[in-house]
Amino acid sequence: MDKLLISGGRVLNGVVRASGAKNAALPILAATLLTKDLITIKNLPHLHDITTMLELLGSMGCGVVVDEKMGVELNVSTLDNYEAPYELVKTMRASILVLGPLISHFGKAVVSLPGGCAIGSRPVDLHLRGLEAMGATIEVENGNIIASVDGRLQGARIFFDKVTVTGTENLLMAACLAEGRTVLENSAREPEVVDLAECLISMGAIISGHGTDTIIIDGVDRLHGTTYSVMPDRIETGTFLIAGAITGGKVRVIDTDVSSLEAVIAKLEEAGAIITTGDDWIELDMKGERATAVNISTAPYPAFPTDMQAQFMALNSVAKGVGSITENIFENRFMHVNELMRMGAEVEVTGNTAIVRGCESLTGAPVMATDLRASASLVLAALVAQGETKIDRIYHIDRGYECIEEKLGSLGAKISRVLN
Repeated sequence: MDKLLISGGRVLNGVVRASGAKNAALPILAATLLTKDLITIKNLPHLHDITTMLELLGSMGCGVVVDEKMGVELNVSTLDNYEAPYELVKTMRASILVLGPLISHFGKAVVSLPGGCAIGSRPVDLHLRGLEAMGATIEVENGNIIASVDGRLQGARIFFDKVTVTGTENLLMAACLAEGRTVLENSAREPEVVDLAECLISMGAIISGHGTDTIIIDGVDRLHGTTYSVMPDRIETGTFLIAGAITGGKVRVIDTDVSSLEAVIAKLEEAGAIITTGDDWIELDMKGERATAVNISTAPYPAFPTDMQAQFMALNSVAKGVGSITENIFENRFMHVNELMRMGAEVEVTGNTAIVRGCESLTGAPVMATDLRASASLVLAALVAQGETKIDRIYHIDRGYECIEEKLGSLGAKISRVLN
């Protein structure tokens, strides 16, 4: 099994390009199920989760053609199977996103209950209740969601008891071909939801309010093909900026979206970074200085993202002072704490809050990734640790970071992929 071997202590400097956003690409790929016309999706990141989603679409009979630049042409007209099997779904929770498009376009779907990162309960009941409100019949048998509808889904007013990104995306897609108007209240406002809506609009959907907590969809009879480019990955961008901050360096991330990172940028500036931005780039400069610890509290967008919490914990571990990190989204998202402590981090967890006392330095050690963003925190800690760090179970990293060793290496990190 692959591992990452990192020798710490190098200051990172240079320019790195942000890849396409995995969390936007996955729902956009699912949205191709809503039309029988050809669709081309560009700027897809070369990640295991993307490959899994393409494999899932292929297993249902979709034609999938990938070019050398990770652009994908999809042809749903050949679809002949409406089932998302457990063998694929268990590795990626985003597989649930095919449920809404399948039942809306084809009137039936069988989707296994999803797996994915072990970062806490992420129930799909909000997805199912919303589809039932639109007229679908839902049964759960032997670990499968079995959904059907007689005729078309019907527009409905749906209020989410809890903000849910995938729930918003699933019902947003389902509503595009429903009869009448659907109003989604207390919807997720994440940029990835907005990107999905923009893709759907380019396919002929009638959508307004995306980016706010109330999304209005007027159903249409059919959607058509399109060519669409996925937005840049804001979490990858933030991770590389912290790589510069934690090593006292200067890193510019290009081909990114500045507007999607306002909460992260504010905390980096609070930590002492000098941030400059352009239309599609962000530069962080620490001037060789050690960061100052910051307090973090995660919440739905536009507040501080849960997907950046672990990376800031790594930064706080070597910062000046004491910082608190409160996780309000997922209950099991402190599993990286024990691994950081193996490297010398001083962290005390009480409930959903971690108090991090900054150390002068960390020490390299063998550690194990427990989920996608936890793995990123270990990479960041390893960049500044004395000696070598070997990170196991890096398949988690490969789910969300494209060629991370090559990108960090281009900034001056000593990092390699090894087999033992």
